Amino acid sequence: MEKITVRVPGKINLTLDILGRFANGYHDLQMVMSSVSLYDEITLVKKEEKNISVTVDKRDLPVDERNLAYRAAALLMEEFALTGGVEIAIKKQIPIAAGMAGGSADAAGVLKGMNSLFELGLELPELQKRGLTLGADVPFCLLGGCALAEGVGERLTPLEPLPRAYLVLAKPDFAVSTPWAFAQWDKEPTKERPDLAGMLAGIKEGDIRQIAAKLGNVLEGVTGREYPVVWAIKEKMKEYGALNALMTGSGPTVFGIYTELEQAKRAHTVIKESRMAGEVHVVKLGEWEEGR
Repeated sequence: MEKITVRVPGKINLTLDILGRFANGYHDLQMVMSSVSLYDEITLVKKEEKNISVTVDKRDLPVDERNLAYRAAALLMEEFALTGGVEIAIKKQIPIAAGMAGGSADAAGVLKGMNSLFELGLELPELQKRGLTLGADVPFCLLGGCALAEGVGERLTPLEPLPRAYLVLAKPDFAVSTPWAFAQWDKEPTKERPDLAGMLAGIKEGDIRQIAAKLGNVLEGVTGREYPVVWAIKEKMKEYGALNALMTGSGPTVFGIYTELEQAKRAHTVIKESRMAGEVHVVKLGEWEEGR
């Protein structure tokens, strides 16, 4: 095999809670995460020269060691002393700096792709162990589906497939620094916490209304106070039929859950026309038959 193309989905947080901090300064997290049907496409091609080249179809992304995809390739090239190199071409659909793990997804795609391309024979847990050295979301991006993530995100418990629903994703035209959001939360921790037990029960029962009712993210207040448009988007989504809406990760992307496609499309149009968000997508949540 000389070439492989991998599609990797973005993620949303159905819940995000901070339980404390570890001795090394990292936060002790408890999150329910789900993949969504918005993908980056990564094509890897073997080359004779022992180097890594990265191209991305978005001009504002680095293509050197600052890019997680580049670092994922470098990690495997060094560990396995690979004789050749690799060309990596990334087609982005997952919004950048959006709380949707776009960089981590690309790293996961490169790890998966190089494992196949160079016949490294690594199983999923072995890929996840290496992925964790690149970023806390990489192990989940390698797993996909729906999972409870604990620790810094490395302890993953797969959950039941989510019921089918539509999401409207809206990313305002600014980026939020994850370290900044956590630092602000540390100064004034949130008293109201996500109902994890209720979320897990809703997922187990396949009840999309209970899942929507139990959405929660302790970082939403931090980002929303600094950027009130986050709350404005949430209210607009609910006004146009969302069961509920939430900011994912440290933001600023907001998602609303819809049971009807026409409602989701209408909300998409309204939010796009309002100019509250530069990127707006309608995507799928849960298990769908191929081709639906």
